[in-house]
Amino acid sequence: MCALAVTGAAVLTGCGGDDPDAGTNGVGRLPADKIQAQTRAAADAAPAVRLSGTVVTSGRTYTLDMRLKAAGGTGSVTSRGTTFRLLRVGKQLYLKAGADFWNHTDGSDGAAGKLNGKYVKVPQGDPAYQKFSGFTDKNVLLHGLLTLHGTLATDGHHDQSGTRTIRITGDRGSGGTLDVSLQGKPYPLRLVRAGDAGTLRFSDWGKDFAVTEPAKSETVDYGKKLPAS
Repeated sequence: MCALAVTGAAVLTGCGGDDPDAGTNGVGRLPADKIQAQTRAAADAAPAVRLSGTVVTSGRTYTLDMRLKAAGGTGSVTSRGTTFRLLRVGKQLYLKAGADFWNHTDGSDGAAGKLNGKYVKVPQGDPAYQKFSGFTDKNVLLHGLLTLHGTLATDGHHDQSGTRTIRITGDRGSGGTLDVSLQGKPYPLRLVRAGDAGTLRFSDWGKDFAVTEPAKSETVDYGKKLPAS
């Protein structure tokens, strides 16, 4: 083997005229817009995915570790030092957090103690539903994230955790970068969002997982509106 693969994001280099796309799925030979179209199609068709990393939105950083599929999603979200879990089964969203998450409620009935460590049903009309349900929705989340801004171009062959990739960029990287697998289906593997808006890794493409309603003993129905937090 003449190719050199260095762990991380190092470029794969060849010698003696070796074809860097030999033995791959071939997307590395395509123009950037075609690569983006194929990776979006592969992501849309995949029944499940795991997404981890950071997303910066409205000036706030969220650290995500989510597993997503059409029927729902589950995982953890951390923001401002507080971690909570999200679970969506169909359209029903649950939020599970410790007392520190709920300790700024707008009532005086000890809501933090009642909700501590429980799966709390999030009403669809509550602002929290609109804010967090997208983190559990595969289509919504991927469609919003897998977008590079500006003029698309390819930026060489790379390696992500042992998988050969082709990198595409928007406006030479200022519009974001996306590493696409050259092995098997052209799934997105690593995204650096434009404007320092976070870095995400995608894994476990197509690996199914269970999303089931939590036990009634672990669930709290707070009503039509959650306490402000």
